[in-house]
Amino acid sequence: MIIKFHPYFVTNGNGQEAIKFYEDAVNAKVLNVQTFGDMPANPASPIPEEAKDRVLNAHLKIGDTDLMLSDTFPGQTHITGSQVNVAITVSDVESSKDIFEKLQVGGTVEMPLQETFWSPSYGQVTDKFGVTWQISTDIAENK
Repeated sequence: MIIKFHPYFVTNGNGQEAIKFYEDAVNAKVLNVQTFGDMPANPASPIPEEAKDRVLNAHLKIGDTDLMLSDTFPGQTHITGSQVNVAITVSDVESSKDIFEKLQVGGTVEMPLQETFWSPSYGQVTDKFGVTWQISTDIAENK
């Protein structure tokens, strides 16, 4: 079951600046900001120094609408025009798998569904129409 559906902006290393801009321009309230430096340490894949202050995930509230935002990882391609993704939060892993499988038909898997430190099932897929979707499972939301 889909719990949430909201826009997700992707910035090219200037996420902190974008957060301040949206706070001022549209009176966004910053609910949470995590940086790549906040991620749990992984010796097999250390975070480069230049990535530590980049935004991993930010949650802003504009009126009754949630806006999510993150930076690209250093070296990751950022194409102007692809800054807006659609993020869906679902209540169970089976639903995330079903939605992901359907969206990938004729499209491209950007990040396969996998367990992350924030979700038991998270992945990114660009559908056949060029829209990038972030599918995340939040079992706690369903309780």
